[in-house]
Amino acid sequence: MTQNIYDNDAFFTAYSQLPRSVGGLEAAPEWPALRAMLPALPGKSVLDLGCGYGWFCRWAAEAGAARVVGVDVSEKMLAQAVGMGEHPAVSYARMDLEQLALPPASYDLVYSSLAFHYIDNFAALLAAIRHGLKRGGKLVFSIEHPIFMAPRQPGWLTDAQGRKRWPVDSYQQQGPRVSDWLAPGVIKQHRTMGTTINALLQAGFQLEHVAEWGPSDDQVALQPALAEERERPMLLLIGCGLA
Repeated sequence: MTQNIYDNDAFFTAYSQLPRSVGGLEAAPEWPALRAMLPALPGKSVLDLGCGYGWFCRWAAEAGAARVVGVDVSEKMLAQAVGMGEHPAVSYARMDLEQLALPPASYDLVYSSLAFHYIDNFAALLAAIRHGLKRGGKLVFSIEHPIFMAPRQPGWLTDAQGRKRWPVDSYQQQGPRVSDWLAPGVIKQHRTMGTTINALLQAGFQLEHVAEWGPSDDQVALQPALAEERERPMLLLIGCGLA
């Protein structure tokens, strides 16, 4: 079973104070790049894996999706999603993505934001998604970039000239990474770029867009703190489809 850190009281309290938790999609700087990968949604059936507060579910419904299902392992997240407003096209379900089971050919789009890097058996997850997608369906997701996830002790280093450096070690040693992000003992799964891409290809997906996200000039002008995200890629965004 996936580590359900989001139902940890200390973690959930800290997570609820993050800008993207307060401001939703527009507060997530990678959202414009992710949104550009999405197909037209009117009349479509959409699945959001790791839906959290349901920000994307509500956005997809407002964008015209006929049916949106948000799935999360966290009871606290799902309660927050429901409490933030209902929409007739949106429903939520508690499910562990490590054990995802979907009815065949049921969704036009499967979307996920920053959830798949918690999953150990990525191949099984992709097989379940492929099974649940309709012919011509799309998978669009974001994860933490392998360069960001690889270090055993992640964090900026500063050299003698005062320049920031991100340590990249143990890159080829794939598997669990344990960090104290918002709470002690958060477990994520590091996979190399090659492993991630090859898993998608082996599952039968066709790559359509890959972005190693970094902030735009306009974003840095508005939020100067984002400038450090240009020193190394923090997020990997992938859009792919089924023939």
